[in-house]
Amino acid sequence: MRTWIRSLRPFDSIAVQTLIERTIDIREAERFVRLFHQENPSAGDPHARLREVARDVSRFGTYVHTFEELQFGARVAWRNSNRCIGRLYWRSLKVRDLRQVTGAEGVAVECVNHLREATNGGRIRPTISVFAPDTPGRPAPRVLNEQLIRYAGYRGSDGTVVGDPRYADFTDMVRALGWRGGQGGRFDVLPLVIRSGGAPHGGPGAEPLLCALPGDAVLEVPLAHPHYPWFEELGLRWHAVPAISDLCLEIGGICYPCAPFNGWYMGAEIGARNLADADRYDQLPVVARQLGLDTSTERSLWRDHALVELNVAVLHSFERAGVTMTDHHTESARFLTHLAKEEQAGRVCPADWSWIVPPISGGVTPVFHRYYDNPSLTPAFVRHT
Repeated sequence: MRTWIRSLRPFDSIAVQTLIERTIDIREAERFVRLFHQENPSAGDPHARLREVARDVSRFGTYVHTFEELQFGARVAWRNSNRCIGRLYWRSLKVRDLRQVTGAEGVAVECVNHLREATNGGRIRPTISVFAPDTPGRPAPRVLNEQLIRYAGYRGSDGTVVGDPRYADFTDMVRALGWRGGQGGRFDVLPLVIRSGGAPHGGPGAEPLLCALPGDAVLEVPLAHPHYPWFEELGLRWHAVPAISDLCLEIGGICYPCAPFNGWYMGAEIGARNLADADRYDQLPVVARQLGLDTSTERSLWRDHALVELNVAVLHSFERAGVTMTDHHTESARFLTHLAKEEQAGRVCPADWSWIVPPISGGVTPVFHRYYDNPSLTPAFVRHT
């Protein structure tokens, strides 16, 4: 393990320190306990638990979730995620209870284990790993990466970027911290940057770790097209597990700032955004040239044609590799099924239209032709400043 982890200097964390100095809002805790018991009648009378929580918050400024509460809270946070179209299977989320882990090295080990378990040989398993929460005066561990797996963006002297431009600044940062870089190619996996919990900022144990992900923890799919042999020569690929790692899981007033979680990809996330956006890999002009399209005028709809073929290649490649992926038409239908189930259960299903409608062929998916309620509900995944 120590062959792929190295110690780094501390980060500035004034915002983090401010966050952990507050105590738990007892009203948030009470609301969550009542919600838990309402949806889990077998848990019994909530009044004893409410008294216990109130006592602990009064004494310690916080309280401790049972595993059942933690599992329920994490799943409901997914259910409440207004930007996620894939919530139909929220009850299936596997919750890894790692609240005893506060050290950066332990977090690194378990993030790697998370990826291995979630990858599951290609049959992607929705998974969340919940590490220690923030408590008054005691910061929790944090992963500073946006996702557990992302590709480096190497900035050249002329301003061009090799790799993913979105992560050029992050790449500059980790290289300044001691990362030697990968092969210098377009798909070099970035290391994790992890700060320990348990020690005040600047004190012993506050130094972050730089963690290079082992190859067996990162399943990647090389991209090919079912009809165009030249597509494979473009050398495109993408990783199989989208594991978000920079959001705080908030349950009943408790913040778990280190709680990486994943579902599986919808093809359009890769084919219509990551590889297609002009400020990302910008592959539409490349594909259009290979297809012999007229790029001199927008009226030729060359972008649309290239976009479809790029997405065909993504879906084909993941299916060929035996890696779980869904398409935007199937996922749109599933979301409306989820919406109907939530309404039948008497619950509001928050949804941000601009995120729910797919970034390709939105108008021919059923989620396009309606509006949605979008209240802020808890438990939730939130991004703190």
